[in-house]
Amino acid sequence: MKILRNNKILRIILIFLLCCFAGLGIIFSGVFVAMRLHLTDVKGSIDSRNNYFNKIKNQESRVADYYSSINSEWMKGNEFATFKEGVLKDKEIILKVSDITDVPSRLIVSSIMPEQLRFFTSNRESFKKFFEPLKILGTYSQFSYGISGIKIETAKEIETNLKDVNSPFYLGKDYVNLLDYSDTNNIDSQRLARFTDSHNHYYSYLYTAIYLKEIMQQWENSEFSINDRPEVLATLFNIGFKRSIPKENPEVGGSTITINNRDYTFGGLSYEFYYSGELSEFFPFEVQ
Repeated sequence: MKILRNNKILRIILIFLLCCFAGLGIIFSGVFVAMRLHLTDVKGSIDSRNNYFNKIKNQESRVADYYSSINSEWMKGNEFATFKEGVLKDKEIILKVSDITDVPSRLIVSSIMPEQLRFFTSNRESFKKFFEPLKILGTYSQFSYGISGIKIETAKEIETNLKDVNSPFYLGKDYVNLLDYSDTNNIDSQRLARFTDSHNHYYSYLYTAIYLKEIMQQWENSEFSINDRPEVLATLFNIGFKRSIPKENPEVGGSTITINNRDYTFGGLSYEFYYSGELSEFFPFEVQ
């Protein structure tokens, strides 16, 4: 009888452990499927000012029109003040990346700025306790990584596009080895380490710049240059390679970011920063 009772207890324990492992498997499988189906992506929208963006054709008129029509609530908060101080700490890194990739520094910063303001506004407690007092940029560490919120899947695509001569995003032989790894072992771990170093944002800026350049190359190949359209480039940076379809009058939009009770689209916010003149003494206007 004692043996039977012990066997019964053992069976209960085994069944319990099996159920735990099965539950964990379901959870991890669910996360994987959600990421593959982009269910973890932030819901976005198309900017209601698309006609406005497509009508303004030169930099001078964009800068002048900005001051007369834009309600710049995003400038007034502590989030933007923190972003400015944080990004200036990385000025030399940004200028180095700009020189390596030939992507204007202002374009790189204008694509990262909406992601940082979204990070700060959606992580209020962490912002108040940590990022605002230290005046540093926020670093994503789950699903998306680094200061620009790049997904690992996207990072792999950026790397692949540098090697694939048949890709519409291919930049040429001068860029083929730009993201090579010194050690061919444990590349996944090395890739993750590139984005999770909170003290050195070099790779976050580098991957962002290369992504922008690859998108510009794709659209140039289709004879629809968007090199002078920061709002379109930022939108495509936000929504991913698969939704980059060259065409006339591209849409501006992306994730919705709420600042001081006002909604902005990712691309629209990038546009407003780019033409605001903010930080232009450090990251000047350049036309590609």
